Amino acid sequence: MRPNKIILIILIFGLVLPLLSCSQEKEYPEKYSLYDFFLDNAQLAAKIDSIYERMSDNERIAQMIVTAGGKLGKDNAVVERLIENKQVGGVLLLKGQQEKMKELIQNFSDKAKEVGSLPLMFSCDAEPTLLNSKIKGTPLVPYTYRISDYDVAGAVAVQIARIVKDLGFHMNFAPVCDFSINKNVMKNRSFGKDTETVGLLSEAFILGTQKNNIVATAKHFPGHGTVKNDSHKGIVFINGEIPELEVFRRAVDVGVIAVMVGHIAVKNNEKFSTDGLPATLSKRIVSDLLKDSLDFKGIVVTDAMNMGAVQQYENAELNAVIAGCDLILFPKNEALLIQNIKKRIEQFEPFRKKIEISVKKIIRLKICLGLLDDYFLEQQQSP
Repeated sequence: MRPNKIILIILIFGLVLPLLSCSQEKEYPEKYSLYDFFLDNAQLAAKIDSIYERMSDNERIAQMIVTAGGKLGKDNAVVERLIENKQVGGVLLLKGQQEKMKELIQNFSDKAKEVGSLPLMFSCDAEPTLLNSKIKGTPLVPYTYRISDYDVAGAVAVQIARIVKDLGFHMNFAPVCDFSINKNVMKNRSFGKDTETVGLLSEAFILGTQKNNIVATAKHFPGHGTVKNDSHKGIVFINGEIPELEVFRRAVDVGVIAVMVGHIAVKNNEKFSTDGLPATLSKRIVSDLLKDSLDFKGIVVTDAMNMGAVQQYENAELNAVIAGCDLILFPKNEALLIQNIKKRIEQFEPFRKKIEISVKKIIRLKICLGLLDDYFLEQQQSP
């Protein structure tokens, strides 16, 4: 080889190697999606730990609280104050015009960023039957009870997911996995009256939703479709065996990320009677049945805590956390709930671990939704 060529090669290596070294040293944030939520990933776990360790107890607990805004929720000024005080981790928008909802999501998100909170997770009740009444101005979709085909259920789920994603939502409280036997509540909100139909169409809806990076939520565990009366007004009972259990088992098996527990009591069931308590407050239902028996590792969210079936119980929100719920939806007093959870953490060390597990699941979900991409980028760019 000629001396000139040797010198040229040395010069090239001298220029390229430092660049390669720099590119290896600079680790750009890895992107995640909902497909990663249930996977073991050491890098993801490390990111979750790094965020968790930077937070105060109050900030951690706040991640478990989802307040409600929109026409049927709390006043916008109240929601803004909760965000400003770092007392919520998410917001459910209950009803409104789609453009107004988009504006609210942007305003609330800006407020959270301004005060240095983790980004908020926004949720909606966008069941096929409720979409156009809950979010005014959205395209028409078939009502749930009119859907009878797997592919159609999946296509409707995709359509809804894209609509709500464009507005800024991250989580849809759907599908309804209840049977349609209870006409007081389910009416036209259910896929049908039997396990196979409801299970099959719910599966299609879950997969169609989550492949578009919107969290699906199977509800209302352990099943609202065969009980009498309406849990919005008072306590309702499943008498004996739990008819919709296999529908929820199927939802868990196909990878649904969230399950909403309803305010439904169970009686005359040897293993899972709730002793008169609504399921949301029952360890037997939330922890023993859903988490242990069905092996659900995702996010357990309560039904709205302002409903008649649960309002009569003292410290209901705290007891829902004790039972095993991860997200508390629409609590009466967010600040008081944080105070009560914090007090119990200080008194019972095992309870601190329970809170840690819940909060880390929520942080994991926010990472998989892409909510923390900017956070990691800012951390990387900081000196």
